[in-house]
Amino acid sequence: MNPLRPIGAAFLGFLAATGQLTLFTVTSVSHCLRPPFFFRLLARQMIDIGYYSLPVVGMTTLFAGMALALQTYSGFSRLSAEAESAIAKVV
Repeated sequence: MNPLRPIGAAFLGFLAATGQLTLFTVTSVSHCLRPPFFFRLLARQMIDIGYYSLPVVGMTTLFAGMALALQTYSGFSRLSAEAESAIAKVV
């Protein structure tokens, strides 16, 4: 048995998967550029996905900021630094 056969088989499998992904991408893009275009549906989906997710993003940002402030305060207080004044600069 040739010792390079498994390497060649893995490489050919990689090329086959890459080819399938390329064909999928080309087909998807070509279907996006052909009529009929549904601009109203596209705008509605953009609003649903983008604008209506802002409260979730805001809440996530709020809690991440609070966790960062708490961790910063506890870290600075261990170092005997002025934690209250330094948190605003870090956060």
